[in-house]
Amino acid sequence: MSKPGILGTLQLAATLVFALPVGLLGVQFLANGRTLLGGGFVAVAVLMVVLEEYLTTPTDVPGAVAEKTIGKVAKTPDDEE
Repeated sequence: MSKPGILGTLQLAATLVFALPVGLLGVQFLANGRTLLGGGFVAVAVLMVVLEEYLTTPTDVPGAVAEKTIGKVAKTPDDEE
């Protein structure tokens, strides 16, 4: 899932710094008729962004554990009814 806040935005921006040139290279190859290589570069660029957004990394684990623990201990008024 998407990471909320400024850190998630900065991580996405850092990923895009690397993914956009790869994607643009792929588009250039596609425009020049080199479809296999161009499609491969575009696919790699898309995978870079998708994996950064949806892959759980070791740094995400403590936050996920804390969120689950707090969710079980602290109940909102809606949960109590």
